[in-house]
Amino acid sequence: MSDLAPRTPFVPNEEPHPWRRFVAIGDSFTEGIGDPEPASPGGHRGWADRVAEVLGSQVEDFAYANLAVRGRLIGQIVAEQIEPAIALKPDLITLCAGGNDVIRPGGDPDAVAAQFEDAVRRLSAGGATVVIFTGIDTHFTPVFRPLRGRVAIYNENLRAIADAYDCIVADQWALKTIQDSRFFDDDRLHMNPLGHHEVARMVLRALNVPNDLQPMQPDPRPVFSWREARANDLVWARTHFVPWVLRRLRHQSSGDNVTAKRPEAMPLRNGGLDAEL
Repeated sequence: MSDLAPRTPFVPNEEPHPWRRFVAIGDSFTEGIGDPEPASPGGHRGWADRVAEVLGSQVEDFAYANLAVRGRLIGQIVAEQIEPAIALKPDLITLCAGGNDVIRPGGDPDAVAAQFEDAVRRLSAGGATVVIFTGIDTHFTPVFRPLRGRVAIYNENLRAIADAYDCIVADQWALKTIQDSRFFDDDRLHMNPLGHHEVARMVLRALNVPNDLQPMQPDPRPVFSWREARANDLVWARTHFVPWVLRRLRHQSSGDNVTAKRPEAMPLRNGGLDAEL
């Protein structure tokens, strides 16, 4: 038997990665909401920017575009982002979509997956590497725990799609590190900088790209009395949940009048953008 370790997504590849043009597609998760960075386009950094920074530091002539817009449903992502992404001629595409649909009342994970598969079919036709994301295991959070079964069904559909189209799976469901409220923003929906950092590390492992990103330790978990915990819940409901419900009733979105933060494939250097390639 060979003495060489088997090549898996978790064994660092000693050769330079092959990608030169990365396009990220999706909603608020991929836009980077929860990871504020005033110096970044749109004022947010996020896991995709972090991945692009690592990929761009390892090869020449690397370009990155991020077409994701907060609040987008799967139909909007397919209609608004797929063709622009293809037009950028990427060799690496990440697609995380459908979460906003699945968590809505009456969300059908099978119907959402059918639209997701159409997107993957079109994106993979040009030969690009396509990375897709499973949804996170919501068991740790009382707010979204009732949706755990629906997310699990959606994930199984996504795994079948990945198998059919030879996609790489970035497995958030298996990423136990982030199943902790300390990795999430105050809205309890979007990840904070620690969460985005851990997702970036997971994506780079899935891509088999060595990197120097180290685990980030959250602060110790605060201890609240029952009364303090209930007060925090009321503040969260007033600040985040009620506005979300009102937007649904008014058919509004947090992404109304928001455009993609990096619509063109451009190089990243020192965390900024240089001239278009």
